[in-house]
Amino acid sequence: MSNKFKSKVAVITGGCRGIGKAIVERFLKEGAKVYALDYSISKPNEIFIANEELAANVFIKQLDVTDFEQVQTIINEIIKEAGRIDFLINNAGITRDNLLIKMEEKDWDDVLNTNLKGVFCCTKAVIRQMMSQKFGRIINIGSVVGIMGNAGQTNYSASKAGLIGFTKSIAKEYGGKNILSNYVAPGFVETPMTDTLSDAVKQEYLKNIPLKRAAIPEDIANVVSFFCSDDASYLTGQVLHIDGGMVM
Repeated sequence: MSNKFKSKVAVITGGCRGIGKAIVERFLKEGAKVYALDYSISKPNEIFIANEELAANVFIKQLDVTDFEQVQTIINEIIKEAGRIDFLINNAGITRDNLLIKMEEKDWDDVLNTNLKGVFCCTKAVIRQMMSQKFGRIINIGSVVGIMGNAGQTNYSASKAGLIGFTKSIAKEYGGKNILSNYVAPGFVETPMTDTLSDAVKQEYLKNIPLKRAAIPEDIANVVSFFCSDDASYLTGQVLHIDGGMVM
């Protein structure tokens, strides 16, 4: 545990599983007050480490990131409760993989709404508060497929590619207010989302990774923590691959 983020308030979407859970735990250990927002919170007590001191600083709220009115209401509640929002980690995301010729329109819309519109909704909801306090760090969790593309993931790849443009635009619009916006691009990560892949598919991914292993969620959380720290105070509009060398 450390006090790196003492007195800071972090909002993390998709915070109840996988990468989001790891980020929540990392920020708690760094001393932040954390709001974990997630669409599904049926078993919230399972998402946090068994440490009463840390658990006292995490607050769970159910949220559909695609509903701007709901997002704004929740963000206003957080500002009223905590007084500020320092870090927004846009992590919520879904996949609906299929070849384009077989992809349903709903699969396209659902992925773009969650992965791209959701980031718009959450960022728009917090930006005024960050402007007023003249401090903010916005970290968007993307993917290497937003850079390289991937067969069977036109919807997911498009959403993550669009997020790069969004990240850079926010960096240019609000850098003068000391609001930094950066994009983290994980490669193959061991999460519940990738657990559904066959062993053959997993091995094929590993063949293309020089480090010969998948990332774990904590690898991503480490980089998110860095981007929010004072050590990264001169970094904005950046895209950082966390992929073991998959994409060079």
